[in-house]
Amino acid sequence: MQRRTLLGAAWLAGAAAAAGVRPARAVPRRAQLALTGPAASVSNGLIQALDSGAFGALADRVTFEPWRDPDQLRALVLGGRADVAAMPTNVAANLYNRGAPLALVTVATWGVLWVVSRDPAAKTLTDLRGRELAIPFRGDMPDIVLGLLAERQGMDVRRDLKVRYVATPMDAMQLLLMRQVEHALLPEPAVSMALRKVRSLPLNIVAPALHRAVDLQQEWGRLLQRPPRIPQAGLAVVGALREDRAAVAAVQRIYADAVADCQRDPGACGERVARRNELLRADAVADAISVAPDRPVPAAQARAELEFFFGELLARQPGLIGGRLPDAGFYAEAG
Repeated sequence: MQRRTLLGAAWLAGAAAAAGVRPARAVPRRAQLALTGPAASVSNGLIQALDSGAFGALADRVTFEPWRDPDQLRALVLGGRADVAAMPTNVAANLYNRGAPLALVTVATWGVLWVVSRDPAAKTLTDLRGRELAIPFRGDMPDIVLGLLAERQGMDVRRDLKVRYVATPMDAMQLLLMRQVEHALLPEPAVSMALRKVRSLPLNIVAPALHRAVDLQQEWGRLLQRPPRIPQAGLAVVGALREDRAAVAAVQRIYADAVADCQRDPGACGERVARRNELLRADAVADAISVAPDRPVPAAQARAELEFFFGELLARQPGLIGGRLPDAGFYAEAG
């Protein structure tokens, strides 16, 4: 056990040195590290790192528990049952501002939202005026981004669209495939799953061709005159782990390396992710990695973009981020 502890400390020192920082002290090896994340691309790196054994440098036992909805995520974080959690950035800010012991480590997902439609002519939100749209996670991502962008075009989502809220992206996808709605707002990999499923027989008889109708990332750039990327989701450390700068640096590096591995071999990464979540298909996960690859950026470096995003939310609906911009303590310090 002592040899394993020393090896773990040596690995962390090397990781910190490679990142250009020097840890202030050796990092004690943990007995357990609990990971959690949604059925979305931000979890790919966690699962890749877990299955490759990379997180073994930090703990003897590493677990992963998927969360299905934001309420379950909040319960895991506030109940002390997660050490590293993948989540939407606004949820992280909200939890932090309400006193949860967490800090944002990395922003990895910079926009994976599309309106999927049977209408190939639909390219902007205004093209959907008066139509029914299925939206998952009412009051959370992606509902937040849709409402913000609609407002920028003089639209009110609940007045100008026939909104059908559902619990999860998979529920929205099923409604679309079964022709119970014509349009659905979906994140990846649900978009790729819908496109894959509709091409298969006999389902394509029931649900003919679907299209990536509205790219919300492009709409973000066009309407707000910014780069077409949204700091949508990332990785947070919870509890005592956030106080350990060397461990934070190690989590950053392990996750970034795992995301790079997924991008080098999307097929293998898709297989690993699908084994951890029965709702996902390996080929669709691989498609999503190719279409919208994650780009991990340390949260401290992404602070300006996060604060712009949070500022937009704050002006529109303060409760989405807990009523104020998070202070410097929200941004994890690595070293």
